Amino acid sequence: MNTNYKTIKGYAEAEYEISKSRFLAFIERVNTEAEATAFINKIKKLHWEARHNSSAYIIGDRGQIQKADDDGEPSGTAGKPILEVLKKNDVKDIVIVITRYFGGIKLGAGGLIRAYGKATSLGLAAAQVVEKIQYIRIAIEIDYTLLGTLENNLRLHQYRIEDKIFTDKVRIVAFAKKGLEDRLIEAVTNWTSSNCIITELDTLYLEISVDHSQD
Repeated sequence: MNTNYKTIKGYAEAEYEISKSRFLAFIERVNTEAEATAFINKIKKLHWEARHNSSAYIIGDRGQIQKADDDGEPSGTAGKPILEVLKKNDVKDIVIVITRYFGGIKLGAGGLIRAYGKATSLGLAAAQVVEKIQYIRIAIEIDYTLLGTLENNLRLHQYRIEDKIFTDKVRIVAFAKKGLEDRLIEAVTNWTSSNCIITELDTLYLEISVDHSQD
């Protein structure tokens, strides 16, 4: 089962203006529904004078918890488009509030849907989407004479090196994507002609930046 998923680096803000209405996006990374609700209430308290504070959140590595709230906007014109942009970008553990300061010109249902979607996309771009990928930490113990060869090959094949420890031997700690660790072990064995001791340490998530978000 694929356990990798996308989220955001952390808190961010963005703003979008159309027909004199201001749409302020407030976005945060959360781990629980309680955290999401607390964030929404915080923004509502800060912007109590705004016409609407519509929101949505998706929580869980499989998006198990989802909720959208129009907060007084016509049904389906605010919370749902916010949620749909989050789903389209496949982000999890995230909450977003779009605060609308009404400018006196009605946008209509279609205009509202587009405006809330655009504000959400700008919020995601400001927050920076990252992919959380599971890796296995692997320790490789070798003689000093093999250090240059091994290090060059690891970098050439784009394996990330976490640490190098020098004692009577050299101990390199590198990362392999979960499910592909056997490929790294086989490669290291070949590069060192089996003159190595390889130990799988633990599993952890690394965050890799994702270049763009989708409207």
